[in-house]
Amino acid sequence: MPSATVLHAACFAVGAVVGGGIATVVSARQKRPVPTQVATPATSTAVVPAVSPVMEVGPASASGSAVLKYGHPGPVPDLIVRKAYTAAYDRRLRHPAWTAEHLTLASLGKSTLSSSPAGDEGADRSKSVFTEDESLPVLFRAKLQDYFRSGYDRGHMVPAADAKISQAAMDETFLLSNIAPQVGEGFNRHYWAYVEDWCRRLTGSFSDVYVFTIPLYLPHKDPDGKWRVNYEVIGSPPAVSVPTHFAKVVLASRPSSPKTPDVPEISTGAFVLPNAAIP
Repeated sequence: MPSATVLHAACFAVGAVVGGGIATVVSARQKRPVPTQVATPATSTAVVPAVSPVMEVGPASASGSAVLKYGHPGPVPDLIVRKAYTAAYDRRLRHPAWTAEHLTLASLGKSTLSSSPAGDEGADRSKSVFTEDESLPVLFRAKLQDYFRSGYDRGHMVPAADAKISQAAMDETFLLSNIAPQVGEGFNRHYWAYVEDWCRRLTGSFSDVYVFTIPLYLPHKDPDGKWRVNYEVIGSPPAVSVPTHFAKVVLASRPSSPKTPDVPEISTGAFVLPNAAIP
């Protein structure tokens, strides 16, 4: 199966979670053969080749429509391409609409067949700091002050541990365009971290692991029997929205057998967790 087909399947799974509100879906097919480890270049990107850091897609989407010749009213996300991930930034909510990663043993720095770029000895999390993304317009940019005393963690959508290929790649995961407010105790520092670690460990059994992370705003039923979507907005003035849930959509691929390395075995999983302390 061509890699493009694998990505189309992954994107379909992401759409199913966002549009259908799936709670948990796990599927697999074929037997579990001995995994084949495939090293990929450290700078590989999950969705599109690395180009400029930010590409605004508004004008292109308005082309061909006379009524939109002076601009697109939105919502229009900024497509962001980094060294270890690709993301769409939501200017209205001030956090990613989604992020996408392509994990391999090589990208996680665990393959003996690959090495760090020349002059780079790998990544050290202690050297990374949270930073405002200056590639975004100031008016729509999440700011460090927004999170100050908010009661929420600055939650990575793409974890720092997924970007060990270089210090520059890890530093990019600390940009606020990769961050959303998350409950700390019982979620970001616990169950969410467990899911992130599980995604990384899949590279021990699969040659390619694609991970999509999506902040969600799901309805809840109020005492009057009606369903509503309520969420907090942090900052002064209020600017950054707090998602009610977060989703991880995973597509993993490996050769179905040593005799048919071009025929992949595909497994998918989708998980939705509430942005709250999980007992």
